[in-house]
Amino acid sequence: MIGLLSTTFGVSVASALLPLISVELFAVGLVLKEPDIPWWVLALVIATGQIGGKLLHYYAARGNIRLPAFMRREKKEKPETKGRWKTWLDQFRENCRTRPVWAGTVLLISAAASLPPFAAVAIIAGWAKVPVSTFLITGFIGRFARFGALAAAPAAMAAWL
Repeated sequence: MIGLLSTTFGVSVASALLPLISVELFAVGLVLKEPDIPWWVLALVIATGQIGGKLLHYYAARGNIRLPAFMRREKKEKPETKGRWKTWLDQFRENCRTRPVWAGTVLLISAAASLPPFAAVAIIAGWAKVPVSTFLITGFIGRFARFGALAAAPAAMAAWL
């Protein structure tokens, strides 16, 4: 069981970093193959791996991690204009600063429902300088709820049928 949980942790970190990897499909397959793994243990391992991976996005957006050259945007010498996205991001940053409960709620909903996608919200939260404790706590609770429901669903469906 330790080997399966270690693999699950690795897949969850990889899926947090690379959106082409689906930890949801992996988790459902694992639960169907190994129904003896408690749902809460699986949710705990996946949530921990997911938050660990998203934390890299968070810190990169915050500027604490230096990205490779091919991932960095070149600085241009033209004057900065206020476009729609720039205005929205500035407003989001200000809302995060002045309304921490709002920021935590957005993070929690995104982590649980992936609407808006948690990968994008993790990046924006880092850029907006949301406190790391808020990001970790709300992100972990949301991811635990999401993957706990996913891991418990096959057993619940089997009991219902």
